[in-house]
Amino acid sequence: MAHDFAAQKAETLSAFADLDGAQDLPDAADVDFFFVPGGPEADWRPLADRLTREGYECEWVDGTAGDEDAEPDEEPYLVATLPDQPLSAQSIWMAEEHASRIALEHGFAPDGWGFES
Repeated sequence: MAHDFAAQKAETLSAFADLDGAQDLPDAADVDFFFVPGGPEADWRPLADRLTREGYECEWVDGTAGDEDAEPDEEPYLVATLPDQPLSAQSIWMAEEHASRIALEHGFAPDGWGFES
């Protein structure tokens, strides 16, 4: 099944409009993009390597809340961060689309974005 980039873009633009309308946003922030494995064969390391070469800072979150012996309390995911990005709907979408295309090539699916102001 092909990924629906039009729906993803519409969701991003809508979410940004909601955030922008609800509060004063900073001019720039570190923007996080989240990717989940599409199956057990998806290896986050090649994806992180490729995204790092594209300027994203990557971190794997394994879902165990810091205790390797614990049962996972959430699914594992990759966080790809672009530091100090201008905050606009279009700039977030451009970075999200670029990272999503790479993630899909590596067996991962986009799962949203966020930032701390």
